Amino acid sequence: MTLADRFPVLHAPTRWEWGGLDVQFSTELPPDELVTNIHVVCFVGDRIVLCRDARDIWFLPGGTREAGESIEDCVIRELIEEAGAELTGPIHPIGAHYATTDRATPYRPWQPHPHKAWLWCTADVTLTGPPTNPDDAEQILEVATFPLPEALTRAARDGHHLPDLLTLAAELHPH
Repeated sequence: MTLADRFPVLHAPTRWEWGGLDVQFSTELPPDELVTNIHVVCFVGDRIVLCRDARDIWFLPGGTREAGESIEDCVIRELIEEAGAELTGPIHPIGAHYATTDRATPYRPWQPHPHKAWLWCTADVTLTGPPTNPDDAEQILEVATFPLPEALTRAARDGHHLPDLLTLAAELHPH
């Protein structure tokens, strides 16, 4: 049985209306120059880190890459900003949503257009303090760790593909 058969919602072509994006998940990793966003399924032991914002939505830490920023530097910055977390081990890419936008211009001037990719990774982290909550980013109200079943339920409100993604991440993450 293929991963697409096991995780059909994750692998189904879909539309992310908020970004004018048609997306398709793949475990084939994108070239670095296509990666505009990186999100991390963070593990503290066997628990998953989720962040809650003012919309009362629980989501995975991560975000948009800055101009010239490496994948690792983006992950380190986003973990501090959104989760108050630091890496305790390597970053493990597990797949990406390949995206094509119908917007006339890129989200940020330095990003590839119209094709780009959202990279999904796993990593072990430690929670070291409150998120830094920069003014130009989501304002995080709470950071917590959850066992996988509860993380699946909470994260599903941020995207119907996330329960499949979290399950895949838990299976692929080296412990």
